[in-house]
Amino acid sequence: MDFSRIALLLLFLVMMMRSDVVGDEGGLSFDFYHQSCPQVEDIVRRGLQSICLADPTAPAAVLRLMFHDCQVQGCDASILLDPENDTVQSEMASTKNFGIKRASIGIIKSMVELACPQQVSCADILILAAREAVALAGGPRIKVPLGRRDSFGPPSFKLADASLPPANIGIDGMLTLFASKGMTVEESIAIVGAHTLGITHCLSLRNRSSYIAGIEMKSIIKLSCHLPLGSASDSISFVVNDPTTLVFDNCYFVNAMNGFGILRIDAEMPLDPRTAPFVQSFAGDQDNFFQAFSSAFVKLSSSSVLTGSQGTVRRICNAIT
Repeated sequence: MDFSRIALLLLFLVMMMRSDVVGDEGGLSFDFYHQSCPQVEDIVRRGLQSICLADPTAPAAVLRLMFHDCQVQGCDASILLDPENDTVQSEMASTKNFGIKRASIGIIKSMVELACPQQVSCADILILAAREAVALAGGPRIKVPLGRRDSFGPPSFKLADASLPPANIGIDGMLTLFASKGMTVEESIAIVGAHTLGITHCLSLRNRSSYIAGIEMKSIIKLSCHLPLGSASDSISFVVNDPTTLVFDNCYFVNAMNGFGILRIDAEMPLDPRTAPFVQSFAGDQDNFFQAFSSAFVKLSSSSVLTGSQGTVRRICNAIT
């Protein structure tokens, strides 16, 4: 018997096994919970469906929550964490997180925990919930890779202030922001199309008047926000982002093409030669928008995430337990 050949074969098998483990720990995959929690996507879907029956605005809230989490040190569910003590301020202390709603993810997490205790991260649940939010509102069903881990603690609210885009961001800032996530110009425009859901608080429109294209749009904002802005009503007044505010469709781009954009970026995109062709394409063909948005969603949700031995899997989403 040739023991040297057997030894070499065993060494090769061990190296292959170790390689497989490193591969699983080192990234995301589409079948990550195939064994540990195969029903997780169905649980998240049913959970969000129930929440939406009670609150039709939930899809917009969940999608915004996911965006704000992923923009600050990657999609790690840090935005869900409460401050550890009275002297520490979490991400939620950032003024840019004004109006963020987090409760729905905690509800869905408790449902997942009953079926698969401490197997599925809050970060993955948030991504799956955002994916379902888009689909439930009439948008595409996006296939997303899973395997994210949760952060060990909340970053400073100052990091959220620095990382989250300002309400008055322009074309250059927007393209730079999403290019850092690996997005093309087309994908960057598509991801901004998430504005098709939800509202814009008047608090975000304090410096908007100089970018409003037409008298009709100025009248709409003035009526909704009780201009001049800066009063106490800013925090409760709002403008709908487009006429179909509960539906994920291409109406946002149609609105922008017609000069009815709410934010600065909405008004500039149809005019800038780098972005105008894509705005026109998405306004004329909803399928094109859905396809580009799906690609952008995957890139955003996969950028700078914690995987493998990094991070943790929280038992509850708002605290390290």
